[in-house]
Amino acid sequence: MACYLITGIAGFIGSSLARALLSCGEQVRGVDNFSTGKRENIVEILDRIDFREADILDLDAMHNSCAGVDYVLHQAAIPSVPKSVLDPLGSNRANVDGTVNVLLAARDAKVKRVVYAASSSAYGDTPTLPKHEAMNPDPISPYAVAKLASEHYMVSFYRCYQLETVSLRYFNIFGPRQDPSSPYSGVLAKFSTAMLRGEQPTILGDGEQSRDFTFIDNAVAANLLACKAPAAQAAGQVFNVATGRRVTLHETFKSLQGITGYSGTPKYGPERDGDIKHSLADISKAAAGLGYKPTVEFEEGLRLTVEWYRKRTSDL
Repeated sequence: MACYLITGIAGFIGSSLARALLSCGEQVRGVDNFSTGKRENIVEILDRIDFREADILDLDAMHNSCAGVDYVLHQAAIPSVPKSVLDPLGSNRANVDGTVNVLLAARDAKVKRVVYAASSSAYGDTPTLPKHEAMNPDPISPYAVAKLASEHYMVSFYRCYQLETVSLRYFNIFGPRQDPSSPYSGVLAKFSTAMLRGEQPTILGDGEQSRDFTFIDNAVAANLLACKAPAAQAAGQVFNVATGRRVTLHETFKSLQGITGYSGTPKYGPERDGDIKHSLADISKAAAGLGYKPTVEFEEGLRLTVEWYRKRTSDL
């Protein structure tokens, strides 16, 4: 049995990782300051984990949290492009300074490996598709810059201190427990809950922008594989985590119509500052280095997501 520390454990991805690890019989420790995570995401597993309410900007708390840990799954962040545009300093503190604190604590505790939740936003809006890890990054938003900077810190700590690190560039992760009420939430969470209520969803832009939407179970699997992959293949490396398929927002809306029964049309709003037009991943490096293969395709992920929201939407 190994001990895993999950930063941002009360978040959408962090809480999913915790459940997966518990189901495998592993020990789970978690930290969260509830700035974006929700206690309700972990309330049913609190008696099975070692939870500490703490901020990753608190270095002492990070040192205490990393003591005796085998693996760190660093998910904590302010995960928002629009919020970073409004508050670049706050985004940098949480997403860069906080990451350095986690790395320092992990190094001093001699953990085996740190797996980092990086972002496909590092690629920017370059027209080349699919995006592959050898491409030159071209981040647009302060959020993307901060996530890329933390990737470089991951590599630096591996090269300078021999702390094994792996960065996973997530492509539009979606699924149960993603908060649809936040103005910075993923589009699928917003669309699903709006359409279940019979409300008209809003597409920001022309609807032809495309994303490599990736169901949460695929991201969870990638993290667990990244912990155990041979160091020669994984340490100090960056890997895309996606499905290798892109879907437009219009196509997504039509799929959700079939699942939710919503018969209306979408409304349209202005594009978000800092957003990219198209996103598609090459996942061949993750397949070779981690043994990663997506197990849940887009349509099945949508169905599972809507089913979860349907059970929890009280005012249908």
